[in-house]
Amino acid sequence: MKGQISRRDFLKLSGLSLSTLALRPIFNRPNQPGFESPIGKGRVTIGAIYLYREPDFSSRRIGLLSRDRLVDIYEEVQSPNGPVHNPRWYRLVDGFVHSAYIQRVEHTQLNKPLHWVPENGRLGEVTIPYTQSMRRTLLYGWKPLYRLYYKSVYWITSIDEGPDGEPWYGLTDDLLHVVYHVPAKHIRPISPLEISPISPDVPAGEKRIEVSISDQTLTAFEGDQVVLQTSISTGIPSSGPTPNGIPTNTPQGHFHVEVKAPSRHMGDGKLTSDLEAYELPGVPWVSFFHITGVAFHGTYWHDNFGRMMSHGCVNMRNSDAKWLYRWTLPVADYADWNRKGHGTYVRIL
Repeated sequence: MKGQISRRDFLKLSGLSLSTLALRPIFNRPNQPGFESPIGKGRVTIGAIYLYREPDFSSRRIGLLSRDRLVDIYEEVQSPNGPVHNPRWYRLVDGFVHSAYIQRVEHTQLNKPLHWVPENGRLGEVTIPYTQSMRRTLLYGWKPLYRLYYKSVYWITSIDEGPDGEPWYGLTDDLLHVVYHVPAKHIRPISPLEISPISPDVPAGEKRIEVSISDQTLTAFEGDQVVLQTSISTGIPSSGPTPNGIPTNTPQGHFHVEVKAPSRHMGDGKLTSDLEAYELPGVPWVSFFHITGVAFHGTYWHDNFGRMMSHGCVNMRNSDAKWLYRWTLPVADYADWNRKGHGTYVRIL
């Protein structure tokens, strides 16, 4: 989309942006009288995005914000200039950014470390904008690995002393089966009650999910009653053969939820600290419905629902994906790393 910046543009504007903002501020600075308090914070989720003078992609570009930059949000604006699928913009202290690649990071907190975890592990959720994981190696000692993001979910399998002498959780990667560590205070343990089943007494045949690719919406039904309707992001069709031979469009047809996992490492499956690598550890609340691995799941790397964005899966807001995970069959127990079963009916239109 227009708000995403190329590497060439990044290098071109990186020197310009700071001088532009310093010479010509748009709004009063926070330390000036009458400046209101921010309504929240956000994190830039991709390499860089443009800062605009007005909430409009055709307005003047006045700077850029790089990946994982944290920004104060002063106002949420529904722009008459769109885009139609997502007209939400954020006013910052110096300009406007479109919301597509801003993750809201509200309700952040530090957590009291656990004293014990069960042998099978315990689920936990990142509660700060991001935390740097480290992997302990025999040859090099502690080395950085993935950066883990707000609302992503992991299996805590040990409590150890970290490189700073403080308690760190060992997280076992469900794809690579390696262990890496993060400060325990950055992870909130998830309770069994939090992921208890929703509407367990509704007969299995009464629950169904319909996804409209043209409308980019998901609707969940209990009989004829709509119990959830939300915007989603399905797969962008590939222009040619893909490396693994699997199309990137979301498959159409009739399916069932077959496997559920509360946490899944998606991507290429490489051990790397490269922030540009295609690695998405801790994807939360995953409900697979296709043999190629297509699933409903939470999304922490964009907020651009209503537009095709994925490699085939159905991207959802974390809260919606969590609700769907709890509502669909098969019912997953709290200790299940994955749960298989011929579950809730899915129709992709």
